[in-house]
Amino acid sequence: MNNEEKEKLKFFCKTGIIVLSVMVVFFAGIHFIPKVVSVSGGNIKKIPIYCVDQKEKKVALSFDAAWGNEQTATILEILAKHNVKVTFFMTGGWVEKYPEDVKAIAAAGHDLGNHSENHKHMSQLAKQQSMAEIKSPHDKVKELTGIDMNLFRAPYGDYNNTLIDAVKDSGYYCIQWDIDSLDWKDYGVDCIVKNILDNKHLGDGSIILMHNGAKYTPAALEAVITGLKEKGYEIVPISQLIYTGEYTIDHEGRQFEK
Repeated sequence: MNNEEKEKLKFFCKTGIIVLSVMVVFFAGIHFIPKVVSVSGGNIKKIPIYCVDQKEKKVALSFDAAWGNEQTATILEILAKHNVKVTFFMTGGWVEKYPEDVKAIAAAGHDLGNHSENHKHMSQLAKQQSMAEIKSPHDKVKELTGIDMNLFRAPYGDYNNTLIDAVKDSGYYCIQWDIDSLDWKDYGVDCIVKNILDNKHLGDGSIILMHNGAKYTPAALEAVITGLKEKGYEIVPISQLIYTGEYTIDHEGRQFEK
């Protein structure tokens, strides 16, 4: 092998080592970089409470109140008949329009929850705007009942990290649901009952979504209550279901006590 051939061989060996080193770094980067970004990149999705890791057989019924009050009195009568306490999430407009209903809900011992002032898509709002949407109904309910609400449900279930921060900084727990009755679709009584009692997600710590203004809700409510009790569940307001001390929330929105 002459000198020229030896130099070519050295060149190819050096080039091969460099290429191999680059490939090792590249593939190592593919394997490790996503893990680093997911932890330190600031893009972790914050999640509200969808349900609770309950040690007891308890579930919570909740009613969103944003439009109309024609069904409210009947719902309260059925709840009283079965000695069941629930949570009502009310918009500021609803509170202002139906103050006597707010007082009746409070007097019956139900949770009063905040559903924002104007029922907007709050993921589109800046933090200060969200906090204003939370503060207005809070002040109205406080003036009417003396109660400081601390449970918030976003209209349409629409949230992002900014809203979660606004809710927390307003002194509230952000509440979603893991069982949707779909009562607002007006499919009928049987559909509401089935959507709740036969729901695959129904379990200890479930939070059930209903609406005080839906057409068939009052007619379905008695069957829902008796059906849940027959399954062995105790129905409690959300304030008695969630953990208010230190807690964590997993990727599904289940709250765990620390």
